[in-house]
Amino acid sequence: MIEISRRKAMGAILAGVASVSMLGGAEAKRNAKQYREEKKKMKVYDNAHFYGDDGQFRESVAKAAYYEMMEHYKYPIPERLRGDEFWTLDFGLGKFTEIGMAGIFWVNNLGHNYFGHDIYLFPGQSIPEHRHMKTALAGPKLEAWHVRHGSVYIYGEGDPTPGVEARIPSTHKDCLIAKHEQKLMPGEVGELHGPEEWHWMKAGPEGAIVTEYATYHDGDGLRFSHPDARM
Repeated sequence: MIEISRRKAMGAILAGVASVSMLGGAEAKRNAKQYREEKKKMKVYDNAHFYGDDGQFRESVAKAAYYEMMEHYKYPIPERLRGDEFWTLDFGLGKFTEIGMAGIFWVNNLGHNYFGHDIYLFPGQSIPEHRHMKTALAGPKLEAWHVRHGSVYIYGEGDPTPGVEARIPSTHKDCLIAKHEQKLMPGEVGELHGPEEWHWMKAGPEGAIVTEYATYHDGDGLRFSHPDARM
């Protein structure tokens, strides 16, 4: 009887130790998961961060934030991206976190009619609606977009996608034309359906880095649907 009691007591002790160990292990797993989630999070700034006291857009501050996003995605940052060829703008609308972007033209070859561009967007940031018209120098620009990191919604002309109104930027509620939506995830490619078509793009909740393949880009053919938008 004494031996049985000892066994029961020892069993209870071991069970208690195992229970504490399991709890500790579960807690450690939760902490590790939380740490990984924190590491995944991208630093996000509010709109005021990108404007000075005078209300002017601070390009250098915006560039620094995009470099942080590139580092988050382990996207290479060669010297060329550190120079003047890398640009960012708020399109003159003063709502950079809603309407804005950064980009670099890797190549823009008129003679052979091809263009390579990388687009950088913060979470929820949109490129304003626009189209590319034929010019005296070149035909209307045609484009395709290849998502490298994050996700984007691309919009073109056609039947409006149900629920699209909720994703239209506040600046474009009264002027937007393109409401046919397609979501693109990393590795997926979407295309402009036709020449001189109205289109725009919006990043998903994790921002986006997108490679654009296109015909020659002539800035003289660029038109915005918003009357105040400008380069």
